[in-house]
Amino acid sequence: MVVLYALVALAVVGLLAGVHWYLWRRLVRDTTARGGRARRAGAVAAVVLPLISVGALVSGRAGAPFAVQRALAWPGYLWLALVLYLTLALLAGEAIRPLLRRWLERRDAARSAPPVTAARPAGVPAERTPVAVGTLNEADDAEKAGRASKTDPAGEANETGPAGETAPAGDTGEPPAAVAADAATAAPAPPSRRLFVARTVAVGAAAVAAGTVGYGTYTVMRGPRLKRVTVPLAKLPRRAHGFRIAVVSDIHLGPILGRAHTRRVVETINRTSPDLIAVVGDLVDGSVEDLGPAAEPLRALRARHGSYFVTGNHEYYSGAREWVDHVRELGLRPLENERAELGGFDLAGVNDVAGEDEGQGPDFEAALGDRDPARACVLLAHQPVVIHDAVDHGVDLQLSGHTHGGQMWPGNYVAELANPTAAGLDRYGDTQLYVTRGAGAWGPPVRVGAPPDVTVVELAATRA
Repeated sequence: MVVLYALVALAVVGLLAGVHWYLWRRLVRDTTARGGRARRAGAVAAVVLPLISVGALVSGRAGAPFAVQRALAWPGYLWLALVLYLTLALLAGEAIRPLLRRWLERRDAARSAPPVTAARPAGVPAERTPVAVGTLNEADDAEKAGRASKTDPAGEANETGPAGETAPAGDTGEPPAAVAADAATAAPAPPSRRLFVARTVAVGAAAVAAGTVGYGTYTVMRGPRLKRVTVPLAKLPRRAHGFRIAVVSDIHLGPILGRAHTRRVVETINRTSPDLIAVVGDLVDGSVEDLGPAAEPLRALRARHGSYFVTGNHEYYSGAREWVDHVRELGLRPLENERAELGGFDLAGVNDVAGEDEGQGPDFEAALGDRDPARACVLLAHQPVVIHDAVDHGVDLQLSGHTHGGQMWPGNYVAELANPTAAGLDRYGDTQLYVTRGAGAWGPPVRVGAPPDVTVVELAATRA
């Protein structure tokens, strides 16, 4: 297992190194002068920024002080998001480069072509510019004098000065100061087509990446959207028709998302006046000592039938036992492989599969083994992958999170490959599965194509 982790780590480091080399080549080397300040600064950034990103990723697991984690988190994680979209934009630019060069070649060829003059009809004499007789004679005399002074006895051309001495090549007869002034005012040579294309693509890619990451950051920091889903359950009695469960997952309190984020989530949930609140894991990325104050607003959650909590994989990276005890103090009821019998259905919860390494994994027999199968059952489980266990135990509806809906496009394709359902409502046999995209973000505080949400799931009875 250690060897496997080492190989994975090497592969990740190699990938990061390759991507940063590509970014340096396209954004720095191809667009700046060798030895210039811009190139030196770009080279330094290409080394420092990925180191900060790696520091942001490992500082929490390494037990670094929380102040250090916070200092590294914003620049490190935002750079990772920028790397993703810079790389995608530059790869798209590879297809644009030859097209842009071809357009520039055609434009330059059209500009350098000689002007086309209209043909003169036969018999029409060419127009002559009237010249004064005195001027013409003076020009002829000057031309003869010039030929005499520039031709030696052998008939070879030779420029001479006023005293018959050979003039330096390129001497125009003007004072040196005038020549220097003309050179200083001459227009600088335009950049080559290759440099122009490289800079155009680099600027365009940087603008697209910065705009995408900026909007994705705003999407997270403004708080989760509210979604509503109606789920019909065949076993649900009429008295429970319209029962509303506010489902929230993946809040991910940590060095970036703190107390203000928790408050936004709580306010969004309380505005719906739900009958029950389900927090389905990945509440935190850090210890109770560091993040206890950030979780404090959870005390304000209000629901007629209370608030419930199950662990996610990140709780087991952050001290699951301490967090289970702490959320209980905040007024939430943890469901650790157990269930609660409500008026119209059973509400069960299982631990996350990441707890298996600590002997605290999901136990479906403990949670569901002795229940009445005639009653409807709603299961809280952080990861969608346990849906097949839920089907085997007769669960009617499983509520999950974990996937973030991919969080940042094109991550949604990876999420779809790794999970039976990446987001939304699906059916597996007689069991329905709803997966929320979550209310926060892990790593980069950026969401693109997968906005955060709090979902109100309304249960609907199908029996008269």
